[in-house]
Amino acid sequence: MTDAIYLDYHATTPVDPRVMDVMLPFFTRVFGNPSSHTHAYGWEAEAAVEAARASLAESLDVDPSEIVFTSGATEADNLALRGVMEANRERGAHLLTVITEHKAVLDAATALERDGFGVTRLPVDGEGLISAEALSAALEPGTVLASVMHANNEIGVLQPIEDLAAACHERAVLFHCDAAQSIGKVPLTELAGADFISLSGHKVYGPKGIGALVVRRRVAHRIRALQHGGGHEHGLRSGTLPVPLIVGFAEAVRLAVSEQKGELERLSALRDRLHRGLSAGIPGLIVNGSMARRLPNNLNVSISHVDPDALLMAMPDLAVSTGSACTSSSDEPSYVLKALGRSDALAASALRFGLGRFTTEAEIDRTIALCCAAVAHLRSLSPHWS
Repeated sequence: MTDAIYLDYHATTPVDPRVMDVMLPFFTRVFGNPSSHTHAYGWEAEAAVEAARASLAESLDVDPSEIVFTSGATEADNLALRGVMEANRERGAHLLTVITEHKAVLDAATALERDGFGVTRLPVDGEGLISAEALSAALEPGTVLASVMHANNEIGVLQPIEDLAAACHERAVLFHCDAAQSIGKVPLTELAGADFISLSGHKVYGPKGIGALVVRRRVAHRIRALQHGGGHEHGLRSGTLPVPLIVGFAEAVRLAVSEQKGELERLSALRDRLHRGLSAGIPGLIVNGSMARRLPNNLNVSISHVDPDALLMAMPDLAVSTGSACTSSSDEPSYVLKALGRSDALAASALRFGLGRFTTEAEIDRTIALCCAAVAHLRSLSPHWS
């Protein structure tokens, strides 16, 4: 294992040891299929799933019947977009979303376009935000669904979900929210108005391969399944349920929500310490996205006159990213930063710092020193920096 300082918590999180402890028995001792209703092995597994469902529902302040387990937020996003649009063709064929959404939403929207649906992608302002007024103005008579993420996975900005959902409901439009990045980091009161909510286990110190789509009972009749084969999860997501992952997911969310207040304050203080240190040591540092409406663990900055790949190579003891893990193989500048009005050069020179549960003050101070020293060295070699 590397000893590098890990500051890429938006990409994924380690499984919390407390979560692993509750998962372990369900890999070996309690191994039954929860759909096996004729013996104790299946009954015990089913009881564990329903207990986890109840725990997750309590953490999220939803009804247990509103939780549909999926393989992660990507599947949940696809189920929400395609499942809703295909189920409501007689009502309309228009989807509204935002240009800075996660690729799981944007690519699903593009696929819907190929199938004849209309899609509008709203722009954002210079801080990465949209307003309820802008969203309302873009709604059409045939708009069925609007999809807006709560916290952006690159720049961490928090959209005003409560206002956006209300604007949709005034026009009888359904509202979906990808909340994979915000669960356990900020209060979720703004999500109360969302009809569909996508969640992910591995963003909240739970296992990979598990997530959920919250489907409010009031709109459960307005979504259809994308895969078939057994009628699991109220008929919306067939497939044998992964009991260990479900148990771990529920425990991870429970821990994150119960410890949220203290973590919010701790991470905000560490993030601000990082911001101050980098700003003092790196002339011309540019913060991307709103600082007022932002995840407490996110800092995304552009550093001019420095090649981002060279910068990462100059800091082998630091695990950070230049953007979303889902687009890391692309050579194109971040589409999120381009949407904020950043030039290609500034968009390409961005670093995303994602702090987490196991980040320490000493690691932040070490990060500041490493980053400032690397930037100073690389700029000294640049003919464009004086």
